Amino acid sequence: MKNRFTFLIGILAVSIFVISSVIGGFLIENYNILSQYISETYAIDTEYGVILRIFGFIPSGILLTLFCFLGITYFQFSKLTKIGFLGLGIFYGLATVIVGIFPCDSGCNKLSIDPSISQVIHNLIGLSTYIFVPICIILIGVGLKKTPNYNNFSIQSIIYGVISMLFIFLFFSNSNPEYIGLYQRMVEAVFIIWIITCAITIKNKKHTNSNP
Repeated sequence: MKNRFTFLIGILAVSIFVISSVIGGFLIENYNILSQYISETYAIDTEYGVILRIFGFIPSGILLTLFCFLGITYFQFSKLTKIGFLGLGIFYGLATVIVGIFPCDSGCNKLSIDPSISQVIHNLIGLSTYIFVPICIILIGVGLKKTPNYNNFSIQSIIYGVISMLFIFLFFSNSNPEYIGLYQRMVEAVFIIWIITCAITIKNKKHTNSNP
């Protein structure tokens, strides 16, 4: 029962995030998912930004945090795994809550011209997410590498972490600004796929002693 509860938390968290991201884009006239950030859908001046933050991104972040912290109890095989889940809870879960509380300026102020405090916090938290989340996913994969029951999940975690790093490089390189929104969505898609994979792994986990 506990496994299923944790599974549902993870699925609900990513579902709310995806739905909020999609709906937010539809609510803004001429919004382009290829060239505009997800954050622009709930920027400080958008008509439905407050609603999207309060009922979408912030609850999603809270659920993601809870899912990651609960995940620690299912995979207590190594310090790397524990660090990975703890890091995900902080840099993905709590970070999603914080960027919802501190939205970006109009258009997300891409040129950083006289940014507000909210924009500065938003940028710093977003940066920490894209730096540390891939590392945390890889740490979980490496930590589970010597556990036969989770060999597939271990390999998947390492692959997802590496793939997300490649898209993050494209995102920050700014080599094709007309596709920067697409790159960000690909990063988030990899994160979401990993959460779903982890949730399914937890759901299917047998009730065994968590110690090696």
